[in-house]
Amino acid sequence: MTENASNRSLARILIVDDSAFMRAALARMIKSEAGFEVVGTACSGADALGKIPALDPDVVTLDVQMPGMDGVETLRHIMTDFPRPVIMVSAATDRDAEITFNALSAGAFDCVAKQMSATSLEIAHIRSDLISKIHAACQARRSRLPHSLSRKPPQRAHERDAAFRGRNPAIVAIGTSTGGPRALEQILPSLPGDFPIPIVIVQHMPASFLTSFAQRLHSLCAIEVHEARNKEAVRSATAYLCPAGLHMRVQGGTPGSPVFISLDRNPADALHIPSADVLMESVAKVYGSRAMGVILTGMGSDGSQGMKAIHGAGGLTIGQDEATCTVYGMPRACAELGVLVRVVPLSEIQGELLRAVRRRMPA
Repeated sequence: MTENASNRSLARILIVDDSAFMRAALARMIKSEAGFEVVGTACSGADALGKIPALDPDVVTLDVQMPGMDGVETLRHIMTDFPRPVIMVSAATDRDAEITFNALSAGAFDCVAKQMSATSLEIAHIRSDLISKIHAACQARRSRLPHSLSRKPPQRAHERDAAFRGRNPAIVAIGTSTGGPRALEQILPSLPGDFPIPIVIVQHMPASFLTSFAQRLHSLCAIEVHEARNKEAVRSATAYLCPAGLHMRVQGGTPGSPVFISLDRNPADALHIPSADVLMESVAKVYGSRAMGVILTGMGSDGSQGMKAIHGAGGLTIGQDEATCTVYGMPRACAELGVLVRVVPLSEIQGELLRAVRRRMPA
């Protein structure tokens, strides 16, 4: 194989940041990973837009705050003119968090948080997060297969309705990761303010962004949305977002005992903290056949065992289809286990939720 052919097999990354220090630091991290090649850097949005056509990177890392054309405006130009995965690199401030969520809504693949101290930019901690997300972005761009487990023939109406017959969910548990913020921003704001059951959610997200994301969802929704608090009772028309760095479970539910939220750090060796598996397994235990699980876009397989538990308890399980996933990882793992009652596009998830609870809705 020639050198040029070998180089074309590498994942090509363009780094966009107005800080020369940050460009150099990110380049060192990315170059240290086998199979990655930094094909260029850009110091501004305009510089990036001028280089993308010639460099044709597989993935772009894009600073949020830049003079002139900021990250969101640059992203919109990229997605319109040269669509490809873009990973936002953002400081952990309220302003940057809001801009980052705007970028995710506009089509950014994912985000990585950098931390600022009083004297320096601490970025070595982001290496593993950055590298894993670049890997996922490359895989998502290159692995759009013509056929998959998720692409089943459309169900006839009677088959669709049969999936809901005899089921009366009393709670919805949602697990998601990469692509989840955009998916949740599409699903939750479409629910009515009198949605008759609670929703518990695990969203893998940098800790510095989680609180801002919960506040953003609350501002968009008719239902109540907030970070879960330990020992609070679960209520209808409320979505509970698991805090970063903790596992969330539901407990209680015995006669005369309300169901409440439990937050802790066990198991501390879990691959993901919070874990969708931990949440969903508790939902299956407490609610049994009255549980409903929804698995959305995301890397890895978190949630597959939890969805299996809900399915095994006779609950209703819904998976997002491959075509509308940013990363078809978590739903794929559930599909391969055969534990999904329904597989639908993101645009139909809201309808699935409303159809499932229609007997509980006011007339």
